[in-house]
Amino acid sequence: MSLQDNVGARSVDLEIKAPVQDFPKRGQCQPQLDPPQPNMNLGRRRFVLASAVAGIGGAAAALVHDGELGGPARTFRGSVPWVAGTADVPPGASGSGYVYFAIAEAAFVEAAVQRLIPNDPLGPGAVEAGVPFFLDRQLAGRFGRGDDYFLGGPWPKGTPEQGYQSRFNPAQLYRAAIAAIDKYVGTNFNGAPFSKLAAADQDSVLKGLESGEIKLDGGVESKVFFAMLLQNTKEGYFSDPIYGGNKDMGAWKMIGFPGAHYDYKEWVQRHGERVPFPPVGLKGRPAWTEA
Repeated sequence: MSLQDNVGARSVDLEIKAPVQDFPKRGQCQPQLDPPQPNMNLGRRRFVLASAVAGIGGAAAALVHDGELGGPARTFRGSVPWVAGTADVPPGASGSGYVYFAIAEAAFVEAAVQRLIPNDPLGPGAVEAGVPFFLDRQLAGRFGRGDDYFLGGPWPKGTPEQGYQSRFNPAQLYRAAIAAIDKYVGTNFNGAPFSKLAAADQDSVLKGLESGEIKLDGGVESKVFFAMLLQNTKEGYFSDPIYGGNKDMGAWKMIGFPGAHYDYKEWVQRHGERVPFPPVGLKGRPAWTEA
């Protein structure tokens, strides 16, 4: 999915996770989007819209499919063993409540993402759009496990060109970082957790994480965690609703993105025109099934 025509997304720089002293063997690398480093003085919604990148559902991944990194090689003889339209069906997110986040972790995530994308007259905020639910389901799955990340040592500090450099998989990074942040906040804000701080103080902490001024315990780099949190928040906000975020396609409606229609060829040369279709996700929309 690309939002470039709608929000002027920046180019995507692909990075490869690799140890500092050596590169992994072919098949062990994970492309990782280079998250932008925002200026928190900018309007949050303006920044998020301007920096939304192609591949919004980058964190949203299913079980290993044919053709995916790590997909098993198989030999077929005779007729093809599949039915048209059934291959690589998106798994979606189901259920309610959190399956990965503990209560305190959920409180932090809800507070943090709501400061990154607050509600305003233009559209829903991150919590209203279901971003915390999206993050919970992603961290509980293969993205959270780091299935396609190279996580082997050594772990000396790398360069930006080398991408993600950590002994933590994403789920471990969130868990360790949230605990470390609440410890820092408790020490510096009279024992209160991040979720209970005033909005101005929450913004101050987020700016400190973004800049790296706040030093966290437990081997967590604050800048690395903030970059991942921001990137994953944008992914959840603009992803297809099948993955649990972008509830009711509110973010797509806000920017006029019509979604996963099967055919846009008549619009390829019609630059600057608004596509007059209602948004539709990968699962379709209710109006398609009405009698």
